[in-house]
Amino acid sequence: MTETDKLLYEDFTPGRRFGFAPKTISAEEIIDFAREFDPQPMHLSEEAGRASILGGLSASGWHTSSIFMRMMIDSYVLRSASEGAPGIDLMQWRKPVLAGDTLSGHSTVEAARLMRSRPNLGIVTFQHELTNQRGQLVLSARNAIMLRRRQVEEVSP
Repeated sequence: MTETDKLLYEDFTPGRRFGFAPKTISAEEIIDFAREFDPQPMHLSEEAGRASILGGLSASGWHTSSIFMRMMIDSYVLRSASEGAPGIDLMQWRKPVLAGDTLSGHSTVEAARLMRSRPNLGIVTFQHELTNQRGQLVLSARNAIMLRRRQVEEVSP
């Protein structure tokens, strides 16, 4: 993809939705992530997961967030003129993600505004949702990203 083919600020109009390809989460992925980053019992063994309020071997919320990030990257971020994000306003883990769950979802443009301090950039705010194969909301998030603009008007001194 060339720079001229990228999605720019002007392409992110309020209401536009970007879908995510489905991803099935394996027990091995859950355990591997947990061993390195969140070694709590419910993320390391089916038995401990069943004994917890989560009901089975469950992905860490941070693992779910990482999966969500990859889904965004694959859906639209790599195709865009993104300059990064200033942070996350909201990240909620609504239901456990269990081994064998298939996640899908989308990002919806909520708002877009130009940056006064950097006229070549705009800020686009997204609302994100991930659901499991039963249609249950497992993750809800909201954040903004900075995107290069297609055209910048020259401002006279």
